[in-house]
Amino acid sequence: MKALTVIPGRAGSARLDDVDEPPQSDGPVLVETLAIGVCGTDAEIVSGAYGWAPPGRDRLVLGHESLGRVMEAPPGGPVAAGDLVVGIVRRPDPVPCANCAVGEWDFCRNGRYTERGIKEHDGYCSERYRIQPEYVVKVDSALGMLGVLLEPASVVAKAWEQVEKIGGRAHFTPERALVTGAGPIGLLAAMMGVQRGIEVHVIDQVSSGLKPDLVATLGATYHTGAIADACDAPDVVIECTGVGSLVFDAMEHIGPGGVVCLTGVSSGGRSLGVDAGTLNRSMVLENEAVVGSVNANRRHYEAGAQALAKADRGWLERLVSRRVPLDRWAEALDRKPDDVKVVMEVGT
Repeated sequence: MKALTVIPGRAGSARLDDVDEPPQSDGPVLVETLAIGVCGTDAEIVSGAYGWAPPGRDRLVLGHESLGRVMEAPPGGPVAAGDLVVGIVRRPDPVPCANCAVGEWDFCRNGRYTERGIKEHDGYCSERYRIQPEYVVKVDSALGMLGVLLEPASVVAKAWEQVEKIGGRAHFTPERALVTGAGPIGLLAAMMGVQRGIEVHVIDQVSSGLKPDLVATLGATYHTGAIADACDAPDVVIECTGVGSLVFDAMEHIGPGGVVCLTGVSSGGRSLGVDAGTLNRSMVLENEAVVGSVNANRRHYEAGAQALAKADRGWLERLVSRRVPLDRWAEALDRKPDDVKVVMEVGT
């Protein structure tokens, strides 16, 4: 069967390969892959900057944002033949640590977790894959190919859960939320904020085109520029860019008792002038909180699936701005100015 593989750490090594059928040891559920979402992590792996091959191997099968159709499954399990499904990315470490032992593998303490398509475990960008039933999530059939958005939606569902848990230390009824970045994560974060009945504001760099229109269609407000000019003192900030200046801008302008959730990963290597004393004083005296959030566990995938099922299908369709056949995979990784979410079509 065909699969997109790469040698992690070696730029220019990605290629469409003929590989063996998925091993039975991966699980009793056999899935035909329909689509693979492309994100910045995939680009990093292909560039040689990130990723780990499975033990004893040079090459890694790419793809962590997946959508597939079940071909075989054990009777009486959570999925059956014909179901649309998404594979969970992370697997608990083998020790396991205290968090992995109770299904909170997104909070792994010792770093020995694996991730399909990223870290020591083949991904989903092959014509077929096998998986254990506990790591596969059923998707509303009405979503069709839009089910490929579930993995990024799970990340956002976790971010909102973190905000609500931390805000719940006191009376917390957020009225205004700010999302920084109008990529797929930011737009899905805005969508989930609107679904919660919150006034949502989104900041990004572009001043026209698809992103501002997608935000407006949600019923949210789009801005360019500084946070103070867009939405000063919001109750919630979901930071989706990893841009250092925006991170500190969010921390400086969060409202009293508010929560800043960082989901973007900074590249590092840049220094910023920050008035640390004033920032500290504000955060302490106003009971403000900052939390980092990454990855997701099964609970978050299920919450993301519910959010997508409630979303407007036409809006989600526009979020997928480009579809590319698997045999033209390089085009999917070549980012275009108007791209939001690019998807590789593997099956039909």
